Amino acid sequence: MMERRDFVKKSAIASLGALAFSPKSYSKIIGANDRVRVGCVGYSDRFRASHVPPFKAFMKEMNFEMVAVSDLWNRRREEGKAFLEKELGNSITTYRNNDELYAAKAVDAVFISTADFQHAIHTIEAVQAGCDTYTEKPLAETMDDARAVLKAVKSSGKIVQIGSQRRSGQNYFAAEDYIKSGKFGDIKMVELMWNVNQPGRWRRPKLTSILKESDIDWKRFLINRPADTFDPRKYLEYRLFWPYSSGIPGQWMSHQIDTVHWFTGLEHPRSAVANGGIYQWNDGRKNADTMTVVFDYGPENDKNKGFQVQFTSRFSNSAGGTKEIYYSNGGELNLDTNKISPRGGLTEREAAEMGLKANLLPELSLSEVTKIETNANTGYDILTSNHIRNWMECVRSRKTPNAPIEAGYQHSIACIMANAAYRTGERVTFDAKTQNVMAGSKIFKY
Repeated sequence: MMERRDFVKKSAIASLGALAFSPKSYSKIIGANDRVRVGCVGYSDRFRASHVPPFKAFMKEMNFEMVAVSDLWNRRREEGKAFLEKELGNSITTYRNNDELYAAKAVDAVFISTADFQHAIHTIEAVQAGCDTYTEKPLAETMDDARAVLKAVKSSGKIVQIGSQRRSGQNYFAAEDYIKSGKFGDIKMVELMWNVNQPGRWRRPKLTSILKESDIDWKRFLINRPADTFDPRKYLEYRLFWPYSSGIPGQWMSHQIDTVHWFTGLEHPRSAVANGGIYQWNDGRKNADTMTVVFDYGPENDKNKGFQVQFTSRFSNSAGGTKEIYYSNGGELNLDTNKISPRGGLTEREAAEMGLKANLLPELSLSEVTKIETNANTGYDILTSNHIRNWMECVRSRKTPNAPIEAGYQHSIACIMANAAYRTGERVTFDAKTQNVMAGSKIFKY
């Protein structure tokens, strides 16, 4: 696998300053020959389908062992135990919650794939307990949570890999190289698309019909969200309900907008506007099933330089699928086809009329690697496999992983801005000094 890029080592949020490692950072250093004991925090579909297969493939070679499952629902705990023991061939201990898990000092690292709004808090708990984490995206759905988890991780010195698996794809490395070489020219527009036609997406009707409040710890589930009455749909279908998830931005846009930050070195949008609604699936959800977000990116000190990013997503028609296309004045870089082309570039005829020279990119393959699909499926794929292996390697080497905490912090800013713009109808900005998302003159919270 290609070496990760230098810029991620330099992408700490400058306005927060450097955070020194605490003495606790060194209290749990894993020896070269020590077995790394891993726990599952939240036995989810994502964990079962996408995390376990690559972990199983690499665990013997790298001397890792899955030993624990922590989940608030007794059903999920037992299902997780049975599945992991069958798949991995060793005994799994179950824990009712993370307090019990960390009090037992049973794990050195954890996979975190809980509800979207819990990722930040669960990562804080883990690193403060001395554990490295593989934390699913979105990292955070509020800036309070984002700032808190960034500080905790930087202070701990623990290895945290954000589940932005594009950062472990060789075609994405090739795109980064080409854009940063200057050969592509200045980015003028980025089009991001994520369309599905799936009535059952994020729905769990069979499970919601059997979940009882006595089966879980509802107050512990809410963590730092406002008090609310028990609702099995909010527990199991949280992606449909704010403030438990922003839905489309946190789930899908977080993957794609991350490439913008990665390829450009820009840490956040300058502004965002959004529109959308529930146009197809009127099933009681509160999050949009259709959304368009338009971002303005560029240097804060020069408003005349920059580019626009348009993200569109719909649940009602899958035409177009999942696409990421970068445009310059000379053509396009298409991460669906992995091709660089002069399509749309400045032709000789159009240039001559204004006394200019043609500006056309060459027609070439983005890289020599086999095309990697970037669709909405969450199965065992090469991107996730590479990403989990990179995390396991970094737990051993203590090197910075491909998608460090800063990457998660930055995609969180963009997702929170998109959510704020959609919910308030305001043109939303980011205050770099206070690290707050601003909807008009007000700080966006919920």
